[in-house]
Amino acid sequence: MENAKSSSNSTKSESTLAAGTESTPSPTPLRCFTGAFGAATLSLLAYRLTLSVATTFANKPVVSDNPTVVNVSAAVRTLVIGIVALGAGVFGVAALGLGALGIQLLVKRMGERRTQ
Repeated sequence: MENAKSSSNSTKSESTLAAGTESTPSPTPLRCFTGAFGAATLSLLAYRLTLSVATTFANKPVVSDNPTVVNVSAAVRTLVIGIVALGAGVFGVAALGLGALGIQLLVKRMGERRTQ
């Protein structure tokens, strides 16, 4: 009897998860601005890492007579700098989006308070 109850409870929770009816907390301005601050911090760190990597690569040129080695090293260097710069850009855009969402939520709340 207990097994039947536990199996029905587990199927109910599984169907709830599968249906996506789990309630997610609504965004608040504080959560948005906190996330924006974190994303902006990561973006700034990735940007500084990009500058550091680019400077390091520029100060240490590849010395080889083999054109394949030079081409592959140039491709790898470009790829490394590009990936780090992409990370900086993605976190920067996320910070801007979260900041804009926080402002939008603040304006919406102020509008609701005025109508009351």
